[in-house]
Amino acid sequence: MGLLKINRMRFRFFVLLALAPAVFCAAKGGKLPELTVMSYNIRTGDANDGTNSWQFRYPATAIMIDDQKPDVMGVQEALPYQLNYIEEFCRGYKYVGESRDGGKKKGEHAAIVYNKKTVSVLKWGTFWLSETPDEPSVGWDAAFRRTATWALMKSKVSGKQFIFVNTHLDHQGAARENGIRLIMERIKEINRKSLPVVLVGDFNAAVSDPALSAMSDSMKNARRIAAETDAVGTFHDWGKASSMIDHIFYSGFRSCTLFETVTDSYSGRRFISDHYPVKAVLVF
Repeated sequence: MGLLKINRMRFRFFVLLALAPAVFCAAKGGKLPELTVMSYNIRTGDANDGTNSWQFRYPATAIMIDDQKPDVMGVQEALPYQLNYIEEFCRGYKYVGESRDGGKKKGEHAAIVYNKKTVSVLKWGTFWLSETPDEPSVGWDAAFRRTATWALMKSKVSGKQFIFVNTHLDHQGAARENGIRLIMERIKEINRKSLPVVLVGDFNAAVSDPALSAMSDSMKNARRIAAETDAVGTFHDWGKASSMIDHIFYSGFRSCTLFETVTDSYSGRRFISDHYPVKAVLVF
């Protein structure tokens, strides 16, 4: 057998080897495995919002989750009874996270809600956006205690591991920029295996805000990158405002096929919160 023919055979072998995962996925369903993620500022249940108060709109949240079917969702401002409601009425969904006051019994959570049928939690933790991140604390010039919750997760569809982080940055001062820097440092510490990462939340800042610049080198903005996307304001204050401050960032995934601001009405409610949820579909 000639040397040229041997080299051609080797080339074909390595091409087939490289294409094997895609061919396998195509044989199973025609596409690579996906992960649907969301960020949702649920609006704290204790707020006096008149007819938009939690007591009137809570069914809409469960119906939205059932309709959108996220694999993983970061929820901000959630009180324990709001998270317990999701666990009780959204079949298959559980949550992890600690409140900004410490523990699970009181205080707002930046929790991670996940579909236990499609993903599993291997490890998780909550830290505070402050100079003392391992204890309940207010950081820098922030108005409130702020947290980030992270989870090492595994997709039951693809078998791949990934890291999911949810946060709610402060609305004033240098605390946003310092908080983002701390989150990125913690991700580096947690992500020793260079796994795919998703970072979602209410950032209280537009993407153009210099406070978010610490992510620019390592994370992609799903809203900008997605093959199908929109540019809808996410904080609307019950129809009185329009600010694009809720975001989904990621790294380590092949692509993002969809970014969507979920503006649908549910259970007869024009607004299910004072923020619209945002959703992205990521490809492993």
